[in-house]
Amino acid sequence: MADEKKTEETPAKGGGKKKLIMIIAIALVALGGGGFGGYMMFAPKKATAEPAPTPGVVAVLDAITINLADGHYLKLKMTLQATTEAAEAPDGSKAMDIAIELYSGRKMDELMSNAERDRTKKELVEKVVKAYTVDKKKEIMDIYFTTFVIQ
Repeated sequence: MADEKKTEETPAKGGGKKKLIMIIAIALVALGGGGFGGYMMFAPKKATAEPAPTPGVVAVLDAITINLADGHYLKLKMTLQATTEAAEAPDGSKAMDIAIELYSGRKMDELMSNAERDRTKKELVEKVVKAYTVDKKKEIMDIYFTTFVIQ
């Protein structure tokens, strides 16, 4: 009778190991799926980028002279790269006014630095694009300097 008890207990132990393995496997799958689901739910969302504007007409502006600090001046000639959303070639008066405001009174040494010139150009582009945006339609996409002379 003692042998019968051992044979009855043996299948129960084997079944217990299988159950334990199944429970662990299910827990791992659930945790993995939950982790992936949590990541997908709380992961930073990628910003939906606006489609790149399509280049349109290029408007060449006349050169202007801007007074810098300490009796120096900047001769600036630029072109505006319009987008296809612009109904016609843009009038450059707003862009020239923004450039005069941005560069007036600056020190010559500042603008001689490539880094500062690039920074101010980026600022100029941002302001001009904003000034030429009508009803969320960007009419200007970039500015090109064709003359940038400091004396």
